[in-house]
Amino acid sequence: KYDCVVGFSGGCDSSYLLTKCVEWGLRPLAVQLDNNWNTKIAESNIKKVIKKLGVDLYRVTANKKEFDDMLRAFLLSGVPEIDAPSDVALTVGMYQACDKFGIKYIVNGHSFRTEGFFPLGWFYFDGKYVMDVVKRFGTMKHPSFTHLTFWRFLKWSLSGIKRPRLMYYLDYNKEEAKEFLKKEYGWEWYGGHHHENKYTIFHHWYNWKKFGIDQRLVEASAMMRSKLMTRKDAEYLVYNDYFIDVKILKEMRRRFGLTKEDFYNIMHSPKNSVKNFKTYHFYFKLFKPFFWLMYKTGRLPRSFYKKYC
Repeated sequence: KYDCVVGFSGGCDSSYLLTKCVEWGLRPLAVQLDNNWNTKIAESNIKKVIKKLGVDLYRVTANKKEFDDMLRAFLLSGVPEIDAPSDVALTVGMYQACDKFGIKYIVNGHSFRTEGFFPLGWFYFDGKYVMDVVKRFGTMKHPSFTHLTFWRFLKWSLSGIKRPRLMYYLDYNKEEAKEFLKKEYGWEWYGGHHHENKYTIFHHWYNWKKFGIDQRLVEASAMMRSKLMTRKDAEYLVYNDYFIDVKILKEMRRRFGLTKEDFYNIMHSPKNSVKNFKTYHFYFKLFKPFFWLMYKTGRLPRSFYKKYC
C-alpha cells in the first residue's frame, strides 16, 4: 500500500518533502510523533497538508505523564540532549511502521543546504543512554516504543530498510518552499527552525543558555554556504540573544512539577555529559565495518556513520 515512510512534523522541510513524494508518484505514509508538545500551528499544518494530499497519517502517540517524566529526567540529569527521548521514539515509530506495513524505505526532510550538521561532540544519544538517564532520574516505567536497544537497531539495519535523504537531490530553497506551502495548502510558518514543537524550542534555548551551544550557528552557516543567506543576515541571526516565550517555561515547570527555585537550580547546576552515562558507543565502534557497509548500501545515512562509528 505504501512505498515509503516520511517522518512528518508539520514543519516546512517535512511538509515540502511529503508534497514532492506525492508529485513523484510515490505512495508515502506520513509518520508523526505526538509527544504532547506540538504547537497549535504544527497541528493545523499537519491536518491541512495530509487532507489535501490524501496521504495517510501514522501517529505515534506518547502517554503524556510517562513521556514528560522522561523529558524531566533528562532535564534533571544536567546533559544537553534533553530532547533525546523524542528522537529515539520517532526512530522506533518509523521502523515499527515499516514492519507493520512492509515498507522498505524511510525518508526524512533533512536538508544540508538549510540545516547543516551539528559538529561532532555537540550532541550524542542512543537507546541505552536514554534508558540509563531515565532509570537514574525518572520515576515511572515507560512504554517499549521509546526503547531502542542495540540489537533491535541491528535487526532493523539488517532488514533491508533503506534511508535515502531525498532532499539532498533537490535544489531546495526554504523561503520558496514556505511560499509554495502557504499558497497551496494554507500552511503557516511557526517562527523558527524546528519550532513546531514547544519542547524543542525550550531545548534550543536551554542549550544556548546553559551550555553556550547555539544551534542557530549551524543553520546560518548552511544557509550561507548555499547562498540562501548573506553573511550580514547570518550575523544578525546569531549575534542576537535567544528569546523564549515565558508561557513555554511556565508550561514546562507546571508539567514537570518544578518550582521557580527548582528551575533556577537546574539552570545553574554543574554541567553533565553523556560520558557519565551508559551508552552503546563501544558497540558502534566495535561493529564499525558492519555500519560502514550499512551506510554504503543506503541503510543508514553517512552522518550516522561519521557520528557514531
